[in-house]
Amino acid sequence: MAGGLAALLDDIAVLAKLAAASVDDIGAAAGRASAKAAGVVIDDTAVTPRYLHGFTADRELPVIRRIAFGSLRNKLLFILPAALLLSQFLPWLLTPILMLGGTYLAYEGAEKVYELLTGHAKEKKALPAAAQGPDSEKAMVKGAIRTDFILSAEIMVIALNEVADEGFVNRAVILVVVALGITVLVYGVVALIVKMDDIGLRLAETRQGAVAATGRALVRAMPKVLAVLSTVGIVAMLWVGGHILLVGVDDLGWHAPYDLVHHWEEAVAGVGGVGGFLAWLVNTLASAVIGLLVGAVVVAVMHLVPRRKGAVTSH
Repeated sequence: MAGGLAALLDDIAVLAKLAAASVDDIGAAAGRASAKAAGVVIDDTAVTPRYLHGFTADRELPVIRRIAFGSLRNKLLFILPAALLLSQFLPWLLTPILMLGGTYLAYEGAEKVYELLTGHAKEKKALPAAAQGPDSEKAMVKGAIRTDFILSAEIMVIALNEVADEGFVNRAVILVVVALGITVLVYGVVALIVKMDDIGLRLAETRQGAVAATGRALVRAMPKVLAVLSTVGIVAMLWVGGHILLVGVDDLGWHAPYDLVHHWEEAVAGVGGVGGFLAWLVNTLASAVIGLLVGAVVVAVMHLVPRRKGAVTSH
């Protein structure tokens, strides 16, 4: 992926005639920034298929295309200019803004958990999205783009932090490359995932022997894979939201939560062979718990306030 980003960056650098920096330096910075944001990229890839549940096969790719264009618009027209301007003039605002986004992600994840526990999720799945009409499709696309906005902001700010020492123009070019490359990667993978059952069906119908058997296996497996990805998407929102909040409060001066999680990581980091994975798992679980707790508070407030308004109105 880093090589592809560097090649794309070469073209941009030639066209823009950026004499202030070498193409190799910018390409390396873009690759480094993209790698640093890889964790959130994985979360974005896991979250998106959840919004495609219930669409007929002929609507899946058009919906993915709409979400991808919305994601790119988010990154290039809103997040990129805002991040560059804030980093240049009001860098202290980036952390609070990210924490607001983290709170929203935590709320989204906790809301899904609440729906699963109370049975509201089953009610929503009673009709496929396609059967609910174009308004349902528009609502789901808007929801996906809204969630993507938060994840994209996190990706772009992480990338921005990695190239903070670059000049303003170089930072802008690097972030454009990161935005294009990551959007193509995420939604290319999402498209492949949701169409894998159609690929399997085609193989089963047009091929024979082991290839046809592989196709049938894909058809049988993909509903389970998509169900797992839907669950992973919920966990990912809690994880990313919680991690944004954990790092954010540390940046703002409250070090105790982050230090405690870091202490737990160090306690398992020395385990032979799996220490690194265990440290990552500890951080991930702690972040998910934080996201769930904060999200649950927001969910409670969001459900309590309408009820209180209704009670006041009835009186």
